[in-house]
Amino acid sequence: MIVTAHLSDLHLDGQQRSTDRTRAVVDYLNALPYDLDAVVVTGDIADHGLPAEYELARQLLATRHPLLVCPGNHDERTAFRRFLLGEPASTAPVNRVHRTAGLTIALCDSSIPGKDEGFIEDDTLLWLEDVLARTPGDMPVLVGFHHPPAVLHSPHIDGLRQFGQERLAALVEHHPNIAALICGHAHTAAATTFAGKPLIVAPGVASTLRLPWEHPAHPADHVHLDQPPALVFHVLDETGRLTSHYRNVVA
Repeated sequence: MIVTAHLSDLHLDGQQRSTDRTRAVVDYLNALPYDLDAVVVTGDIADHGLPAEYELARQLLATRHPLLVCPGNHDERTAFRRFLLGEPASTAPVNRVHRTAGLTIALCDSSIPGKDEGFIEDDTLLWLEDVLARTPGDMPVLVGFHHPPAVLHSPHIDGLRQFGQERLAALVEHHPNIAALICGHAHTAAATTFAGKPLIVAPGVASTLRLPWEHPAHPADHVHLDQPPALVFHVLDETGRLTSHYRNVVA
């Protein structure tokens, strides 16, 4: 059994609220009695893409579990690389792969510098194709990114989803060992399908989306700020079947 913790949308802005919520989630993970196979953070780690926000994130995300991160639309690639990952500055997509004895996790950068919507660049799709080609056909793969490539029936989020998704779908359909796709961005615990595979959306650490039927047609605020931070555990069993468990954390 392989267990991965998945969190998203920390939106660290230097304020005490976002710091406390992120710290509560990581403290919860660090207090678990067993080691996780990975902790995955699918973007919007910083709120403004500032160096100080990434320096704070680097401290708060310190964990004994293997950590894998990718950017979101609030992140800035150069600062992300330099101050969070400790790598040379670059504006190239931030793609990451993590391999265990029984699972490969490939995180793709779906951010578009200067924009809120998402798109996976051709170079990133080639990178993902190479990762999949180097992975044994019987090894499960989780493919992750920030922006959901499917409509979630929230007009605000759907207008900022991942576009050009048919290219990703074609790639996914050629690799049956992809167990699921995971993402963030929507600030809501959600599950749907994409290209015949489960698409699991992590809840937001910073806030929770109000769904259209939960607020008036022209809401003053489309997020809950009083809901607790949350995360999702993805469990892959020996048959390759995925089960996801959502958890709220007291901040």
